Amino acid sequence: MHADVRREAATSGNGRQERGYECGYVHPHPRRPRRPEVGVRIGSLFAGIGGLELGLEWAGVGHTVFQVERDPYCQQVLARHWPDAARYDDVRAVGAHNLESVDVICGGFPCPPFSSANTKTRADATGTALGLWREFARIIQELEPRHIVVENVASGWRLWLPHVRRDLWRLGYTCLPFRVSASDVGAPFGGPRVFAVATSNRDGESVSALHAEASRVPEPADARRAHWRSAPSESLGVADGVPHRVDRLRALGNAVVPQVAEVVGRRLLAIDAALRQEHAV
Repeated sequence: MHADVRREAATSGNGRQERGYECGYVHPHPRRPRRPEVGVRIGSLFAGIGGLELGLEWAGVGHTVFQVERDPYCQQVLARHWPDAARYDDVRAVGAHNLESVDVICGGFPCPPFSSANTKTRADATGTALGLWREFARIIQELEPRHIVVENVASGWRLWLPHVRRDLWRLGYTCLPFRVSASDVGAPFGGPRVFAVATSNRDGESVSALHAEASRVPEPADARRAHWRSAPSESLGVADGVPHRVDRLRALGNAVVPQVAEVVGRRLLAIDAALRQEHAV
């Protein structure tokens, strides 16, 4: 795990239990989600500890109704912060037969084959990992959400993004990929991620120009460096009495920074608002 991620993880060891603190991203004032669009439902695949859906909720996109995540520790975190959401542990066992209909599906399928941290062969990049993306695509096809947010590492985007864009196009979605780093929203570490935000074309909508417009939406005005604290160096050592320390650091290292996901959520809302305005004309 990157040292900067460990440093940020340690900043949450102050006992605060608000959503966001558990994810290890310290904000000085506990946040409440903006008022979401009425009835807008979010489903999360490969949810981890919920950083992606948390940021979308902060942006006011909607509320989370289901999460799919197999890691037991992450499941505990999700259950504590989204007690009303349905949870499942196998993406291969879910679909239209047992998932609630949603307006937004978000998720980041496992990234080890694509990450620059992978020092072994990437020969399985089109195997297991993209096999899990195909499960993601299957669920999209079955549920037919209006919007999709796919996330993965920036360092290996050439290995996964073309497959994602091609499959989304075949399913009837226009896709806008863009890169956002944690440092873009004031974090003291980089953490670059690539997000593919896709919108349904099924109604004959031409959304490419709207994606271009939405890509210029600025990051949240309150995402300033002052909202981030660095941990003292001694906190990076072994701390006796910290429960689930290894699980916690691993989950934090894999998580999407919620402030970054909030930027993505604002772009998604800009696209949706433009489409609604176009239909009203």
